[in-house]
Amino acid sequence: MTTETSLMRAEIASIPDVVARLLDGSNDILRKAGSQLREKDPAFLVSIARGSSDHVATYLKYATELTAGIPVASLGPSIASIYGARLKLANAAAIAISQSGKSPDIVTMAKVARTSGALTYAISNTSDSPLAQTCDVAIDILAGPEKSVAATKTFVASAVAGLALIAHWTGDTALLDALRQLPRALNDALTCDWSPLGEALEGHDSLFVLGRGPSSAIANEAALKFKETSSMHAEAYSAAEVLHGPVAIVGKNFPVLALTARDAAEQSIIETCDRIAGQGAAVFVTSTSKTAATPLPFVATSHPLTDPLALLVSFYIFVEGLSRHRGFNPDTPPHLRKVTETI
Repeated sequence: MTTETSLMRAEIASIPDVVARLLDGSNDILRKAGSQLREKDPAFLVSIARGSSDHVATYLKYATELTAGIPVASLGPSIASIYGARLKLANAAAIAISQSGKSPDIVTMAKVARTSGALTYAISNTSDSPLAQTCDVAIDILAGPEKSVAATKTFVASAVAGLALIAHWTGDTALLDALRQLPRALNDALTCDWSPLGEALEGHDSLFVLGRGPSSAIANEAALKFKETSSMHAEAYSAAEVLHGPVAIVGKNFPVLALTARDAAEQSIIETCDRIAGQGAAVFVTSTSKTAATPLPFVATSHPLTDPLALLVSFYIFVEGLSRHRGFNPDTPPHLRKVTETI
């Protein structure tokens, strides 16, 4: 891998400081927001997002269902912006996630959710954005300007904001403690060397990225970054779902990255890795468990729900270097813009 710098790399390196600033600067609003959610006592939550922000929403879906026992559904923004439908959300809370807070379809869906009776939250990087002004509660992730097109620090900050909201809502002191310790773990995660994975990707333009539970959302984000920054066709699957058809195309040396957190799903992911490695695939996994796959270094955090974020930071550093190694500029992927305003 090359050692030149990029805006993307600088923004990845800033993630530990961004998270520390968020936890300090937005602590009061996050505590208040959690109290409001507790008072609302919703029967269910809905999420409103697209792209990387939708992967954050999926991550928070798992976190909510695992900690609060409340089901979470993803709303398609076009339900409101294109089809003009109205939903029955009087017993719900809605979390809208957008880095810019400007996408018209996200804003429209948030408006509909609020007028339909939901308690609405905006998680964004722009405190005075249309989305922030639309929702009942605006949570500023305080990430500062993100100039690289590929979202990195805003993804992690949005996820941390959502986790803190959930922890304050449910009174989860263990998760709050883990979040306070997270910046140090993320700083350590910046140093993980995944170069063996890069060597296995030489000569390949396609791969699978696996996860399960919260790490499956991170797998979705990783697959998107492979596409955005390195023009690689990466597909994300649950380590369970990949066995229901997709595994048929896996052959000798086919690259597979399995993102495994220290949680109840780890062993099931290892079993899938062993099966796929048995087909001749080049499988890499973030685990120290006995496996036929090649282990990648990782940083374990103090909570199963924060583990995937440390994995993501290590991945971001890796994929930024991969992009430049493959001759691309990770800051300006072709055909993409920083703010995508769909209707």
